[in-house]
Amino acid sequence: MFIAMNRFKVAKESTGDFEQIWLERESRLNDLPGFVEFHMLRGPEHEDHVLYASHTVWREKADFENWTRSDAFRASHARPNTSGRAPTYIGHPQFEGFEVFQHITAQRLAAE
Repeated sequence: MFIAMNRFKVAKESTGDFEQIWLERESRLNDLPGFVEFHMLRGPEHEDHVLYASHTVWREKADFENWTRSDAFRASHARPNTSGRAPTYIGHPQFEGFEVFQHITAQRLAAE
């Protein structure tokens, strides 16, 4: 598996707008080969921002790389319709990619 993460520093006064933009965003991930799951995470609050992270799990790194070269990627990263909202995050998102070398799931989930 491969996990792709982007960290966003969101200005405290913009967290509601940031979350709404993500909730209203059209996702094409389910149509992509190798896509496993997506999470948008709200993290710790700091003096001037709240940390958020998008967390996408892929079957393998090649699936993620194929997505980054696709029309679906370009469409999902086009400037979102922010309906006149001010920019919500500070600086650029910080990308981090991780290859999974160990994966443990709850036994009860595997049995369901």
